[in-house]
Amino acid sequence: MDETKVKIPELFGSLVFNDKVMRDKLPKDVYKALKKTIDNNTHLELDVANSVAVAMKEWAVENGATHFTHWFQPMTGTTAEKHDSFINPVGDGQVIMDFAGKELVKGEPDASSFPSGGLRATFEARGYTAWDPTSPAFIKDKTLYIPTAFCSYGGEALDKKTPLLRSMEALSKEATRLLNLLGNTDVTGVATTVGPEQEYFLIDEKDYAKRKDLIFTGRTLLGAMPPKGQEMEDHYFGALKERVSEYMHDLDKELWKLGIPAKTKHNEVAPCQHELAPVFETSNVAVDHNQLTMELMKHVARKHGLVCLLHEKPFAGINGSGKHNNWSISTNTGINLLEPGKSPAENTQFLVFLAAVIKAVDDYADLLRLSVASPGNDHRLGANEAPPAVVSMFLGDELSAVVESIEKGKFFKKGGKVQMEMGATVLPHFFKDNTDRNRTSPFAFTGNKFEFRMLGSSISVAGPNVILNTAVAESLNLFYEELKDVPEKKLEEAIHELVKKTLTAHKRIIFNGDGYTDAWLEEAKKRGLYNFKTTVDSLPCFIAKKNVKLFTKHGIFTESEINSRYEILLENYVKTLHIEAKTLEDMLAHQFMPAVSGYTKTLADTITAKKAAVSAVACKAEVKQLESISASYDKLYALYEKLVKDTVKAEKEADVLKAAKFYKDTVIKDMDDIREIADALEEIVPEDVIPYPSYGKILFYM
Repeated sequence: MDETKVKIPELFGSLVFNDKVMRDKLPKDVYKALKKTIDNNTHLELDVANSVAVAMKEWAVENGATHFTHWFQPMTGTTAEKHDSFINPVGDGQVIMDFAGKELVKGEPDASSFPSGGLRATFEARGYTAWDPTSPAFIKDKTLYIPTAFCSYGGEALDKKTPLLRSMEALSKEATRLLNLLGNTDVTGVATTVGPEQEYFLIDEKDYAKRKDLIFTGRTLLGAMPPKGQEMEDHYFGALKERVSEYMHDLDKELWKLGIPAKTKHNEVAPCQHELAPVFETSNVAVDHNQLTMELMKHVARKHGLVCLLHEKPFAGINGSGKHNNWSISTNTGINLLEPGKSPAENTQFLVFLAAVIKAVDDYADLLRLSVASPGNDHRLGANEAPPAVVSMFLGDELSAVVESIEKGKFFKKGGKVQMEMGATVLPHFFKDNTDRNRTSPFAFTGNKFEFRMLGSSISVAGPNVILNTAVAESLNLFYEELKDVPEKKLEEAIHELVKKTLTAHKRIIFNGDGYTDAWLEEAKKRGLYNFKTTVDSLPCFIAKKNVKLFTKHGIFTESEINSRYEILLENYVKTLHIEAKTLEDMLAHQFMPAVSGYTKTLADTITAKKAAVSAVACKAEVKQLESISASYDKLYALYEKLVKDTVKAEKEADVLKAAKFYKDTVIKDMDDIREIADALEEIVPEDVIPYPSYGKILFYM
């Protein structure tokens, strides 16, 4: 395909086994059976799978594929794949290209080396991948990629997709039952839709290669701020540099080929920081596409001599990167259940679902906070660049007035659309939205959806959406149980009373003000809201009784799956901090301290020569500088020794929770103390002394 001449509609989805391809390639009865499985979550028979496999293989080979892989999302936070060729020997040194239904629906990767949190012993190697027909297969690098779920030999979920699919089914079941009760009997299914905005950094590959901290940890562990950071706010929405623009153009093409609806691209606040936003898709497909987006961002960057950084805080002192999870609920009849309509106060259906979401966020704010917890995100949340660690909801003035009027039993009179006046006749007239945007709110209503803004840039969006889906499913389940036996003539009154009672009970979670202020943190404390400042603080929420009850009730996780994920999260935290500490030790011992020590020798030699040539008085400035640097060096070395000692102590701690707390309370403080002195030294020694590129070089010379 000549991409210089092809039109975007022809390019889009050209490497995807999508609905159009299926209609063309599959027999009508097979197509109908597959569509039924996709649309209604029904079981797929093997004979149908055989027909699909043949068509899928033929299409893949036509498009240059030689191999296939079951593509899955283990608990590593990334994706995994094992490639098999289509060839099948038939004798006489000949082969045919073959692909059977059993190969499509099931794979057998080794499960022993993936995180399982104790679900699998090392010697228990067998695991299964199962085809997910609701997410379309695609071709990448001459390989047919088949999205799959991943489970152990005993059926336990070892991935992020399986719980997501379970949560989507749970929400669909509860929402459909309630809608039918409310009179929408034509609704047979409900789906959540997601549009994850993705922030990222681009830096020069040559600079990246010289920084061990970026290579091993994804963030800089040392580095003084340059004279200019983001103070002028001139990078945000600024003109794209040619090199960045070319990267974005190529990235868009690669994403479009895979059917990923990349829509918006722009510069973000920090230098070298950018954002990509897609169009909404069903949660399952959106999660798969976001994983692909992150992979392609890194892959395409290398082709341009760049490196894409997805760490939440790669550079101290400037904004880090997040991922905004735009979430909504729609029926199979095309109704957005979070669309207020012309009169939100009179839209009973909207108010019921709004109340359900408010209740869910309040009841399970601890789980929502946990769902975005990571060592990287601990650097962002509450840092005046991202939402605070306290979960709250922003509704905007109009919806807040609706909630207040319902609580007080008063009629809310809607003022109607407000026309925007900008003071210049030539500018077009348009109507304002019914809410402003609150960038400090963790969970904000933005017109017909909620924007969950706490996610870190590297996270899989599966986890937060599992929690959202499940928590809302629980609210809807409780609503249904309360209303199901109410006589029809009293149903409307009962619904209004239920909405009023729910909004009154959970209004504490609603906050429309500035989430960055200390006053809000004090107010949140008075309201009894959670404030888990770190990952370690939030992790025990996973195994709290109320949350175990939630997950098991709706079939999202078994108790063993919950405990395994808790162990995995703890282990990931400990391993991440251990790698960071060891990397910092390495940089200090082999790069930074030898460089500073070498400079002090040069300075001492200069003083000696100057004394001999002129006088001792002439060396006054150099002596003062040498004394200052030497004193700082001595402090730095003492802190280095403490970090080494504390890291060894943490590594020997057998209890993983105690180890995590020790890293949080002691090792991180060691690293922060070291950085303070090292960064101060970096500011006063010559730039060419430091053996890796500075912030100024990385951020402003790309």
